[in-house]
Amino acid sequence: MIGIESMNMDNALGFVPCIDSEKEDLAGRVHPIFNDVTSLMCLTEQATYPVREISGFKTRLGHCQQNGAFEILGGVNFTIHSQNATYVELVLFKPHKEEPFAVLPFPEEYRIGNVYSMIVFGLNIAEFEYAYRMDGPYDPKKGLLFDRKNLLLDPYARAVAGQSDWGTKPLTGFEYRARVATRGFDWHGVRQPQIPMNDLIIYETHVRGFTRHDSSGVLNPGTFDGLMEKIPYLKELGVNAVELMPIFEFDEMHDMRVHEGTLLLDYWGYNPVAFFAPNTAYSSRKEFTNVGDELRRLIRQLHQNNMEVILDVVFNHTAEGNENGSIFSFKGVDNIYYLLAPDGSYYNFSGCGNTVNCNHPIVHQLIVECLRHWVVEYHVDGFRFDLASILGRNEDGTPMNRPPLLESLAFDPILAGVKLIAEAWDAGGLYQVGSFPSRENRWSEWNGKYRDDMRCFLKGDQGMATLATYRILGSPDLYRPEVRGECASVNFLTCHDGFTLADLYSYNEKHNEANGWDNTDGENNNNSWNCGVEGQTDDIYVNNLRCRMQKNAIAVLMCSRGTPMILAGDEFGNSQFGNNNAYCQDNEISWLDWSLLDKNRDLFEFFKYMIHFRKMHPILRKRTAPARSRFPEHSLHSIEPWDANYREDTRMIGVTFAGRNRSNTEDDIIYIGINAHWEEHIIRLPELPGQMQWYLAVDTNSGHPGDCYEPEDMPKIYNGVFHMQPRSVIIAQAKLL
Repeated sequence: MIGIESMNMDNALGFVPCIDSEKEDLAGRVHPIFNDVTSLMCLTEQATYPVREISGFKTRLGHCQQNGAFEILGGVNFTIHSQNATYVELVLFKPHKEEPFAVLPFPEEYRIGNVYSMIVFGLNIAEFEYAYRMDGPYDPKKGLLFDRKNLLLDPYARAVAGQSDWGTKPLTGFEYRARVATRGFDWHGVRQPQIPMNDLIIYETHVRGFTRHDSSGVLNPGTFDGLMEKIPYLKELGVNAVELMPIFEFDEMHDMRVHEGTLLLDYWGYNPVAFFAPNTAYSSRKEFTNVGDELRRLIRQLHQNNMEVILDVVFNHTAEGNENGSIFSFKGVDNIYYLLAPDGSYYNFSGCGNTVNCNHPIVHQLIVECLRHWVVEYHVDGFRFDLASILGRNEDGTPMNRPPLLESLAFDPILAGVKLIAEAWDAGGLYQVGSFPSRENRWSEWNGKYRDDMRCFLKGDQGMATLATYRILGSPDLYRPEVRGECASVNFLTCHDGFTLADLYSYNEKHNEANGWDNTDGENNNNSWNCGVEGQTDDIYVNNLRCRMQKNAIAVLMCSRGTPMILAGDEFGNSQFGNNNAYCQDNEISWLDWSLLDKNRDLFEFFKYMIHFRKMHPILRKRTAPARSRFPEHSLHSIEPWDANYREDTRMIGVTFAGRNRSNTEDDIIYIGINAHWEEHIIRLPELPGQMQWYLAVDTNSGHPGDCYEPEDMPKIYNGVFHMQPRSVIIAQAKLL
């Protein structure tokens, strides 16, 4: 190791290095001079590669195998590649200035193959922004769009400038420039929880909407720090995985418009600008160097509280749009990043204008590098892939049997312990729920059929009893356990896309008028029920029924095999006022109203109880050691025990799970009874072996405080006979007399 004092950088390279005198900042960052292998390589290779001056800066050939821009000892390494470019120049700007202060063309000797790489000495990363200009052939019918006038964002940019103030256009004429992100972070020895997939309870939320409402009571609303302030709340609720809607840099001003006096934005963020960069506007601090660290602090704190972090990632399209869209990055660097029709137009399997060419080797490489980046640099625990079926399309748009990208993600050594969750459909009509290409049981899927079938059954539709039992058992008709294991199904009844749980039982129809499309957008088939009144009401009977329906839903979800996912705010009855497509609503429609937590405390406590109940009974999550009593591992029932001969009008079902308890010492047998009928039914639970007796843990229509019982207070179900009230759920637990 070469000592700092022994380096005569003036003699070696002819420049004075820009070295921060502070070796470690308050976040515990170690300066790159001590931990950057690239810096050491720079020193050992300085005699091999000559230094030349370009536009007043000393430069040399860079490190071609490191994509993007990185700070090294005394300067910055810039690397970009293009298959068809004939000329590349680096353009440097002072922050917030429209005109560049330097333009550095890449000399031919700084090009190896299709890679352009250059070290520029004497740059301080806090004092500049950068972009590229490229030249080459222009032939749109062949997908060639080179234009030297276009400023291009680095596809590997780790930080993006100009977007730090949410809901405002940047002052400069050009919106997307990159910054060189600082590297190194002190994780304080906090390790990733590595919770098994079948033990996860996923909580889906939007970083901004989670705390933006005044009622959130946080110091930094709508930010990563604001979410971090709510970790004690999440811990009390009991969830152990937070799934963040897109946090890649996106432009919320994309397609901004005003409808009836309300500014509508690209609020959800499913329109990525840069895959490697966290969204600057989610930072509570405006200095770009803090954005990544603020996200890292959030993740570190979640890990410290035994909660994992799953990112909702969008690799199916970008914000550049179709042939009529803008050119700010991929299009101008290499149009190979998109699926192109023979006439040069853009295939649109995403419904958003373009489709990423995921299985092109260059794009394949970028996606793998990107996911590795989030795992290595941010300690992310998993990814949910938006419209994941696109990841399995060939370059002509056809589905592939064994897509190279999906194979790589399944076997990549760095991603080996990471959860991979597919939204197994796309906007081009490809629906792969139950058939998503999976190797080594690495992929789980958002089970859209769980959502649809359970919604139908719970609201009383006929002919759904058999399908409902399949969903509760982990959907073995979709995911054969011997092929896909026990962790393939991510079960959910609500998510960001659609009604909230409260709205599911408050509206028969969507009410998206505020979106400005005359209520034509959003899903029409919601399988919802308004309980007799459309929208909000003061009717006590209706409101009690709605609360019971919500409790029924979470009780069944938490007693179903597979990984449960709940939508943020459902636990206290948050409403979007009937809007089932709130993608553009940066206001009270989408923000969580935390005042409802006190108003609906009973519902919150029920959610908390059911989450805890699931954790206490592993047989609800997976197959355990067989019960000593030889009670079957699972069994199906109706009004009478062991009767699974369901008819078209069957609306009362029972499911039992049996196995060993948490300590593997005693039998644990759980019965879930669901009466989706509007009439009372007298049911008989299956007879228990030996000296065991059924005790009531949950009855959503009991009138008992919270509709649930602690273990020491559970009432006995005498002779296994129970009066099931209309539209209610019970959970019974077997105990020794």
